Amino acid sequence: MPGAEKGPQPRRPDFTEAGVIQNRAAGRNRSPDPSPDGAQARRRSWRNQGAWLSFVAWPHRRGSATVEPPPLTLRQQLTTVRWLLTGLFAMMLLVFLYFGRDVLMPIVLALLLALMLSPIVRLLRRRKVPEGVAAVVVTLGFAAGMLLIGFTISGPVATWLEDAPSIGKRIAHKLSSLRESFDVVLDASRQVEEAADTSSKDNTDRVVMAQPGLLVKAADSLASGFTTFGVTIVITLFFLASGSMFTEKIVHVMPLFRDKLRVLRVVRDIETEVSSYLLTVAMINAGLGVAVGCALWLAGMPNAFLWGGMAMVLNFLPYIGSMIGISLVALVSFVTFDSLGQALIPPLSYLAVTSVEGQFLTPAIVGRRLELNALSVMLAVLFWAWLWGIVGALIAVPLLVVVKVVCSHFEGLAVVGEFLSARRPFSDQVKDGA
Repeated sequence: MPGAEKGPQPRRPDFTEAGVIQNRAAGRNRSPDPSPDGAQARRRSWRNQGAWLSFVAWPHRRGSATVEPPPLTLRQQLTTVRWLLTGLFAMMLLVFLYFGRDVLMPIVLALLLALMLSPIVRLLRRRKVPEGVAAVVVTLGFAAGMLLIGFTISGPVATWLEDAPSIGKRIAHKLSSLRESFDVVLDASRQVEEAADTSSKDNTDRVVMAQPGLLVKAADSLASGFTTFGVTIVITLFFLASGSMFTEKIVHVMPLFRDKLRVLRVVRDIETEVSSYLLTVAMINAGLGVAVGCALWLAGMPNAFLWGGMAMVLNFLPYIGSMIGISLVALVSFVTFDSLGQALIPPLSYLAVTSVEGQFLTPAIVGRRLELNALSVMLAVLFWAWLWGIVGALIAVPLLVVVKVVCSHFEGLAVVGEFLSARRPFSDQVKDGA
């Protein structure tokens, strides 16, 4: 109402630095008001001071109601540092594996071979054969078998390498009927080649640098492979002859008794499960090679048992190996036989044998505990093939099995082991959840 006496107006908060200092000094000089109104005034004063500090410290947030996140705790800082160190260690390990492959490759191969052959050594030890003698007999027997297979298929392989240019021409001739739509492009390229040949017919001598043929390149690769094979056999012999010495050393340096038990359990499971897996898969692949060789021989395929040996080696690459083998057999069969029906028999026979092996035989013998899903196998094969070439692609799946067995013994790595495993039936998942 006009003329009415106005009450005391509330004081506006002073956001200036002098105002805040004056308010703090006034607060120190007077005793706190115990009334509820006094407590509310003090809380309002604290909020005003905090608003001024935010106004001064973060000028880009003036007029914004955003609250700064609290500082990281010590545990969060340690977690961040741990992840950074883990990433740095992974990068260093990758560089070490790539540049040290000439040294690491024979060692890893020897370790896997020792795991595969250790059950045979243990069997001979139970027959009262000394451990060193058993290791020598098993290692030399394995080396002799591999050399025998190599010498058996070396002749057909050399023949195929020498005939590679003629085979290529025959393939091009076979495929020429399928390229009728590209006749215009081919005629144009032919005219360009004829013009180039006509212009180059003069008396000028030309120097042509001869490139090494496939046979020379294969010989170089064969020499390098023999060196790696020899070093691997020697290291395998020492692994088998040493027995459980390294396990005893690891157990000895463990400080706690439960750690010793865990090491013994992990090493025992790796030896039993991985060695049985490798030996079983090697025997299955050998049987597959014989079956594929016989099927291709019955189909009239030339050098049938050469393709059987190739099928045995390629089957160490699940999913990828069978596709490569079927494609190669189909290509050679298409070149060898004239009729399409006869050319389809060898690749279809290869497909039938590998399908029976992959869908029925291997799951029944190996079991589902060590089965791996297709995605993890594909990624592992691609990674190790990029890192170590053909040898890396061959050892990718055995290394993946070793990782899966190790992860099953550590609770923190159970997620990795579950990712590597194949899809389980729903009933098994319900049992595990119960």
